[in-house]
Amino acid sequence: MTDPALLDALMLSRIQFAANISFHILFPTISMGLAWLMVFFKIRHHVTGDDGWLLVYRFWLKIFALTFAIGVVTGITMSFQFGTNWPGYMNTVGNIAGPLLAYEVLTAFFLEAGFLGIMLFGRGRVSESIHTMACLLVAIGTSISAFWILALNSWMQTPTGFEMIDGRAHVISWMEVIFNPSMPYRLTHMLIASGLTTSFLIAGVSAYRWLRGDHGSDVRMALRTGVVLAAMLIPVQIMVGDAHGINTLEHQPAKIAAIEAVWTREASVPLLLFAMPNEAEKRNDYAIGVPYGASLILTHSLDGELPGLDEFPAGHAPVAAVFWSFRVMVGMGMLMLAMAWGWAFLLWRRKDNYPRLALQGLVAMTFSGWVATLAGWYVTEMGRQPWLVTNVLLTKDAVGAVPAATIFGSLTMYLLMYAFLMAAYVSVVFYLAQKAQHSDDHVDNNIATGGH
Repeated sequence: MTDPALLDALMLSRIQFAANISFHILFPTISMGLAWLMVFFKIRHHVTGDDGWLLVYRFWLKIFALTFAIGVVTGITMSFQFGTNWPGYMNTVGNIAGPLLAYEVLTAFFLEAGFLGIMLFGRGRVSESIHTMACLLVAIGTSISAFWILALNSWMQTPTGFEMIDGRAHVISWMEVIFNPSMPYRLTHMLIASGLTTSFLIAGVSAYRWLRGDHGSDVRMALRTGVVLAAMLIPVQIMVGDAHGINTLEHQPAKIAAIEAVWTREASVPLLLFAMPNEAEKRNDYAIGVPYGASLILTHSLDGELPGLDEFPAGHAPVAAVFWSFRVMVGMGMLMLAMAWGWAFLLWRRKDNYPRLALQGLVAMTFSGWVATLAGWYVTEMGRQPWLVTNVLLTKDAVGAVPAATIFGSLTMYLLMYAFLMAAYVSVVFYLAQKAQHSDDHVDNNIATGGH
């Protein structure tokens, strides 16, 4: 019989790790995209000689520094939980997870940390070319970090290149481990999500500044950059998402069955727009769908078959949670598409006379990328359950022996701290936007001389 205390510790450990990764992923998602845009702003300043681009760079440098710092701190606390809450994970797959995490530190983190100081404080103390190179290396570091983390996460989803010896995973081919079947799709999807999250952040904050009467050239530049980048990226993300879905059907059919709430294998599956998955009765209540839609999208055939949840005796993901998380992600993506393309048309037709309602809508979308990213991560992580590493390690077999009361105490402290940091971060972003005061025809001596 299963020990109820273990169940409590298991659930609390899952909630704690979910809370930590949910909060953590928000900040690297911004810092990855924003790091590359900082390089873009600097290059635009070099090429055009327009000090407006320098103003854009200086404003967003402050937000980048804040974002990067919170991302690093929350990443460290997440790493600790591998040992405290999930010792079975490292005991079983540590020969793979350990080196991949070490590669991330030795390559990406050292690169970022080595040049971040020059990026933040070096302008005016080193040459412009060296400073721009430091910005570029920080941006490269953020992308390398994503590469290693997504390589590990993707391997947990679609493990290859290893063999089990005495209950432990041993590498046969590092190339197969790193470039596992889902890794290219997952990495591309995440990098584009980072770009979209950052573009809507920049556009939303710029719209907020415009509503407050800050109509400087730097605000127009940032607004146009955010909108144009979002308008370019969202169609690409939709295509990548389609390819990712087909890959998931091939390698993780149980996840697809949960996403589409398919209980038994069937052909010509409708695309459910709304339903209440009923796990007790194994049916979908109040279902509203597009006939043949799911089969067409996932198999590119109207009569394509999709697997049913009853085909997986080891268990399957919580259907309602995965079903709705996926639809939140897709729904937010469609809203991003409409907003980005609508604003791109508006910028084409109007140079600097923007309707107040449109600006308010863009402000409301400032953190829309966070919503889509979190929903996507919930689909990815919950959709893999009950496996921690697909077909290798069950989640329940990796949890440690920490008392449930101890986990509950630390979870409570985590949640309180995260709530405080989230409120502080959003408040500081908009505080900086309120205090930013620039004009089209004036650049102060501090900027002109490269000082801080």
